[in-house]
Amino acid sequence: MVSKQQFGTYGVWLSEPAWKPGTAAVAERLGFRTLWIGGSPGGELESVEAVLNETESVTVATGIVNIWKTDAVEAAAAFLRIADEHPGRFVLGIGSGHREATPERVRPLSALRAYLDVLDAEGVPVEARLLAALGDKTLALAAERSLGAHPYLTNPAHTAHARGILGDALLAPELKVSLAGDQEQARAAARAYLKRYFGLENYVGALKRFGVADSEFDGGGSDALVDLVAANPTAAAAAAGVAAHVDAGADHVSVQPIGRDVLGDLERIADALGLTQE
Repeated sequence: MVSKQQFGTYGVWLSEPAWKPGTAAVAERLGFRTLWIGGSPGGELESVEAVLNETESVTVATGIVNIWKTDAVEAAAAFLRIADEHPGRFVLGIGSGHREATPERVRPLSALRAYLDVLDAEGVPVEARLLAALGDKTLALAAERSLGAHPYLTNPAHTAHARGILGDALLAPELKVSLAGDQEQARAAARAYLKRYFGLENYVGALKRFGVADSEFDGGGSDALVDLVAANPTAAAAAAGVAAHVDAGADHVSVQPIGRDVLGDLERIADALGLTQE
């Protein structure tokens, strides 16, 4: 089974289409220990297999399989198939998505519990799954019935709060990174990327709960808000953003480069984190 320690401190989060052939191998060579297949990977999880096949030892996790789009029995079958081929390297991350994007999303906590019941029955180990979690009840469920929690688009204040709920369970937040030669250019790219997310109630609500004022969302997000959730414009700023989450209690932080030069950005971030010197 996968342990917290196998995740390492640093990982890479990319949407499923961004994991182009060769990307995972480069990320592993740079020293990132966990690779996250973001978005809503399909039930067969071919993208997970592709990343595992081109790497040697990194952990691979989904971030996340949407419980409304993929049947639990189908997800379990895919997990068991992949775990048999790559033992101890795959973690099935699941989540309930967003109300705005999923009309059928009703009673998400109960739905997550029911989904986990099926995973139990189908033989998916508790230590090989995790939950996307923002609210207290979902964080508690993650600690109770999985390896831990994968909060997305949060701030260090949320990380500190989540640590208190999760106890010893894995806490693995994500951090967007926008690198550019000019800070205004970096912020503009980040605002364009964040526009969709700032229209989703669960993310906005969680940020407001942990210190972000309503006015900070005006105009696509204040400079302070954009810098908080999409570290920019330098690799040093990205490393500082990661460190803020680690200092707040994160076991692992996955960086998501949102610029055009993903591999170049990962190399610069790895260097700033000291990974390329290890």
